[in-house]
Amino acid sequence: LSLQLHTSPYVPQQLTDKAREFGAGPLFNKILPLLMQPTLEDQERHLLVKVIDRVLYKLDELVRPFVHKILVVIEPLLIDEDYYARVEGREIISNLSKAAGLATMIAAMRPDIDNIDEYVRNTTARAFSVVASALGIPALLPFLKAVCQSKKSWQARHTGIKIVQQIAILMGCAVLPHLKNLVEIIEHGLSDENQKVRTITALSLAALAEAAAPYGIESFDSVLKPLWKGIRSHRGKVLAAFLKAIGFIIPLMDALYASYYTKEVMQVLIREFQSPDEEMKKIVLKVVKQCVSTEGVEADYIRSDILPDFFKHFWVRRMALDRRNYKQLVETTVEMANKVGVTGIVGKIVEDLKDESEPYRRMVMETIEKVVANLGASDIDPRLEELLIDGILYAFQEQTSDDANVMLNGFGAVVNALGQRVKPYLPQICGTIKWRLNNKSAKVRQQAADLISRIAIVMKQCQEEQLMGHLGVVLYEYLGEEYPEVLGSILGALKAIVNVIGMTKMTPPIKDLLPRLTPILKNRHEKVQENCIDLVGRIADRGAEFVPAREWMRICFELLEMLKAHKKGIRRATVNTFGYIAKAIGPQDVLATLLNNLKVQERQNRVCTTVAIAIVAETCSPFTVLPALMNEYRVPELNVQNGVLKSLSFLFEYIGEMGKDYIYAVTPLLEDALMDRDLVHRQTAASAVKHMALGVAGLGCEDALVHLLNYIWPNIFETSPHVINAVMEAIEGMRVALGAAVVLNYCLQGLFHPARKVREVYWKIYNSLYIGAQDALVASYPALGDDGDNIFSRPELAMFV
Repeated sequence: LSLQLHTSPYVPQQLTDKAREFGAGPLFNKILPLLMQPTLEDQERHLLVKVIDRVLYKLDELVRPFVHKILVVIEPLLIDEDYYARVEGREIISNLSKAAGLATMIAAMRPDIDNIDEYVRNTTARAFSVVASALGIPALLPFLKAVCQSKKSWQARHTGIKIVQQIAILMGCAVLPHLKNLVEIIEHGLSDENQKVRTITALSLAALAEAAAPYGIESFDSVLKPLWKGIRSHRGKVLAAFLKAIGFIIPLMDALYASYYTKEVMQVLIREFQSPDEEMKKIVLKVVKQCVSTEGVEADYIRSDILPDFFKHFWVRRMALDRRNYKQLVETTVEMANKVGVTGIVGKIVEDLKDESEPYRRMVMETIEKVVANLGASDIDPRLEELLIDGILYAFQEQTSDDANVMLNGFGAVVNALGQRVKPYLPQICGTIKWRLNNKSAKVRQQAADLISRIAIVMKQCQEEQLMGHLGVVLYEYLGEEYPEVLGSILGALKAIVNVIGMTKMTPPIKDLLPRLTPILKNRHEKVQENCIDLVGRIADRGAEFVPAREWMRICFELLEMLKAHKKGIRRATVNTFGYIAKAIGPQDVLATLLNNLKVQERQNRVCTTVAIAIVAETCSPFTVLPALMNEYRVPELNVQNGVLKSLSFLFEYIGEMGKDYIYAVTPLLEDALMDRDLVHRQTAASAVKHMALGVAGLGCEDALVHLLNYIWPNIFETSPHVINAVMEAIEGMRVALGAAVVLNYCLQGLFHPARKVREVYWKIYNSLYIGAQDALVASYPALGDDGDNIFSRPELAMFV
């Protein structure tokens, strides 16, 4: 079976079709052992899971005896590290519970609730949460209530409360209608004699509060007191869980209460700032962030009571070494800055930009970047400004690790926020950049070039055009760079300078710069290609007159190679550049190059060429392109003809209403294509007709469109999905351009045809008509005479104008 599943796509289908015939026993006795094999690959597991899923649908209630066996196999998927495996597991358990019913599911899973093995209890809790989402929370509430109050073992209570936590995580805001019931079911766990039960209860309350945010505070009234007592008496893991619960409940409160409770809980939090436990640190940071962000908490209180201890205990080097702590600390500090302002935070940590530990400097830089990006730099006084620029320059120069983005983003954010206030520091910054562009390390050179593209706009604001011109010349000299990553960054920096300084003032002049770029277009590296084509496109758009036409033609030939690029962004930029070049030197030469390219074998290349032709038509008017394009259709070669049709399709899509001047010229060509034996011809022609019809709707070209509709209509029985899609879309386009009545007249002849397959197609068209133009159909329904029993006339629908 496993082998067959691999080799034949039809096996799952056959198994599904004959599921009830085979019966549940033989099927699951074969499939479930396969799933338990240790050598199972992801793809095989996915296939088997799919088979079980389909079989469940068919077997329905016959599956009941096997529920426990299936669960044993599927439950481990719920804690798989692969997201898709978890989703598949949930889907099967959901379908299983719908097929077998709640009673069977509970009977099958009840023994696992107080299993000694924690792994089994964990997966069972997750499975129960899926059952709750499939069959509704209310159905499961009585069972949960019983389990959570079980006197037999603490394991059962623990699992019951964990089920509530998992329901909250899985269902999110859908727990709101049942929130009060769920809280009541688990609240007694806060004072349970077992420490693990107390911990999971607090975590479940945290999950419920997170799922319900920002509503539902009234449901938590009954647990506030025990939580409050708990944080005063507990220590360690239990305290961390209680704090987490309070952290999620405080944001739900009114401002007044939130302020009071924050001040109360802060005493405990500040005490725990010095806890050595990593997990506790994370939770304390998270709770501080939640408390600080609530409305009722004033900035003065944060400044006086929280910040001193916060910086003393958290802003230390060790915090930068653990990724999760680092992230949480940055988020909490940014949240505080939103309350107390930029200077309150940046002033405290700006000195640390010169710290000797690089991870710590990086953490400081990231925080400053986020704070300044959120709040701007207007509060920063001249002294802090000096310290900041000095610090970021130091941190930028001293960095050695590979992760350059943090420093770059930070530098860019600060300089952009300060704007014109950076003017006195620009010579120093540019000196550093030039010196680093000459460094022997490729990473350093790349970073220096990247920094130019970040700060070019600010240099323009500070009227430092001379300095930018100088940088332009320096970068121009480095275009011989051998490392592609660095070359890409240098091109990006040149692009940024050209953008802000303009074509006329650019140094080196455009006529010298462009010939140097032509050979770089041959480079196969994606980053180089992308930045180079962007720069060439920008020049073609704004400064084409500085470059002779012969150079542009040379570039045209290079650009054809770029259409083979894997990255869509590069292909799109290339296609747009063809448009700019055609605008600059006239469409004839560019078009000749493009039409020749329709003869190549590679499909992607041809598709991009057709888009480029359409863009040339749009920028230079269609009459410059259409004669040559239609003439090309005479070439008796499939690829070329399909390319021409695709070009026409894109062309009419781009030119829209202008199409009305060209519709009669193109109609004979489309007639020919719509009668062609080749499927792709008809498909592409149909999509061209669709765009044409939508463009000329309401402009009086109905005669040509009806003529084309007569050629489109015979294709409605095509079986190829691509063709039928194109045909249906063309008919939709006709509905818009000709009106629903015309299409309905074509439709009526087949709605009641004796053959089912014919009827199906016609009803499909009628349904889409009905969805798109229901009101317009009323006037055009056929008038049927009344007979003895039935009255078909509907006078209330008739209207006199």
